[in-house]
Amino acid sequence: MSPLAGVLRPLLADDPLLNLHIGWAVLLIVVIKVLLAFGVLLVSVMLMIWFERKLISDMQSRIGPNRAGPWGLFQTLADGIKLFFKEDLVPGQADSFVFKLAPYLTLIPALLIFTVIPIGGVLDIDGYPVALQVADPPIGILLVLAMSSIAVYGIMLAGWSSGSKYPLLGSVRASAQMISYEAALGMTVVTVILVTGSLRTRAIVDAQASNFWDWNVLRLGVVPFLIFLIAVTAELNRPPFDLVEADSELVGGFNTEYSSIRFALFYLAEFMNTITMSAVMVTLFFGGPDGPIPHFIPTSDIWMPIIWFLVKTFAFLFLYVWLRAALPRLRYDQLMDLGWKVLIPLSLAWMLVVASILVWHWYGLLVAAAMVLAGAVLARAFTVGGWRQQEDAILPPVGPRVAPPRLVGLVPEGLEAAGPDPETESQPAGSDPGSPGGAR
Repeated sequence: MSPLAGVLRPLLADDPLLNLHIGWAVLLIVVIKVLLAFGVLLVSVMLMIWFERKLISDMQSRIGPNRAGPWGLFQTLADGIKLFFKEDLVPGQADSFVFKLAPYLTLIPALLIFTVIPIGGVLDIDGYPVALQVADPPIGILLVLAMSSIAVYGIMLAGWSSGSKYPLLGSVRASAQMISYEAALGMTVVTVILVTGSLRTRAIVDAQASNFWDWNVLRLGVVPFLIFLIAVTAELNRPPFDLVEADSELVGGFNTEYSSIRFALFYLAEFMNTITMSAVMVTLFFGGPDGPIPHFIPTSDIWMPIIWFLVKTFAFLFLYVWLRAALPRLRYDQLMDLGWKVLIPLSLAWMLVVASILVWHWYGLLVAAAMVLAGAVLARAFTVGGWRQQEDAILPPVGPRVAPPRLVGLVPEGLEAAGPDPETESQPAGSDPGSPGGAR
C-alpha cells in the first residue's frame, strides 16, 4: 500500500476508488468532489435564502424580493456583495482573535457534515467508480453529531468575545439550549444505529433501500423521527426555538456586535446548517436517495436517485419555512421543559424499547409496558412538582390585573360596572381635562 493510500483509506472508508491504485488521478477526483460539494452547498444556501423570503412573503400577502434578477433570484448575491464591502468593525472591549475566529467555528462544521451525506449512487467515469459522496468514514454519523456539537462553540465564543452583555446573554442561551436538546438528538441517532447496525451513512441508506416500508421513519414507529425533527430545529436555532437571537429581548443576540462579512458568515452558517441537517434527516429516516426508478428510461439509475434526494430535502426545507411563518416563539421555560421533561425521557424510553425488541423479540413488549408505567409516574411527579412550585413561589403566577378598590359613593351607578375613565380619574377635582390648565 502506498503512503497516500494509507492516509486516505481510514478517511474515505469503503469508497470504491480505494479499490484501485491510488495515484494522482484518484486524488484529483477526490479534490473535485470536495470543490463540487462546497460549490453546490453555497449555491443551495443562496437559493434557500431567496426561497424562504419569497415563500414567507407569499404567506403574508407580500411581494418579497423582486428587484435583483428574475423573480429576485440574485437578491441574496447582491446582499452578500454589499456585506463584503461594508466596514468590518471590532469593538474596543472585544477579544480580537476570538471575535474573528468565532464565525468560522460555526461555518466549518456545516461544511464537514455535508461531506458524509450520500446524495446518489456510484458513477463510472473513465473506469473510475465515483460515489456521489465526498467521504464515507466508518464513524460517519458520529462525525455528524460531533460537528453539530462543535458549532455551539462558535456561538458561545462570539457572544463572550464581544465584550457586551447582550451578546453574552445570547451565547449563554445558546449553550443551555444546545445541551438540553443534544441528549435527545443523540439517543434518537442511537436508535437508528441499533436498527441499521452501522455508523456509516452509506450503510444506513443501504439498509433502507429494499422498500419504502423499510425506511427508518416507519420501522422505528415515527416517534424517533419526530423527536429528531424537534431537537434538530432547536439545535439550528430555527423558529419557534430561536431564543438565542430573540431580538425583542437581546437586541440581536450573540451576533449583535458583528458587521460586514463576519455577520454574513453567521447568516450563511445558519442556512447552511438548515440544509445539511435536512439532508441528515433524509439519510437517517427516509432512505436518502432511495426511491422508485423508471429503468425503461436510459441512465435513469444515475440521475433519478439524485432527484429523489433533492425532493425529500426540499420537503424539509419547506417545512422549516412554514414553521417560521406559522408558529410564535416559545418562552424560555417552555423551551427547557420540552427538552428535559418530554424529549429526553421519551427518546430514552423509545431507545430501550427498540433495543429490547431487537434482543428479546416479543418479550420486549414487557419493557414497553414498563416504560409506559414509568412515563405515567414521571408525568405525575412533574405535575405535583409544578403545583408545589406555584405554592412556594415568592411572586404569584401571572393572572388578571388587580384593580384598586373603589371608594363607595364616588362612582355613579351607571359607570360602576364599566369602571372609571382612566383619563378623568387622574385629574384633580373640578378641573377640565380639555382645558390647558386642567391637563397635566
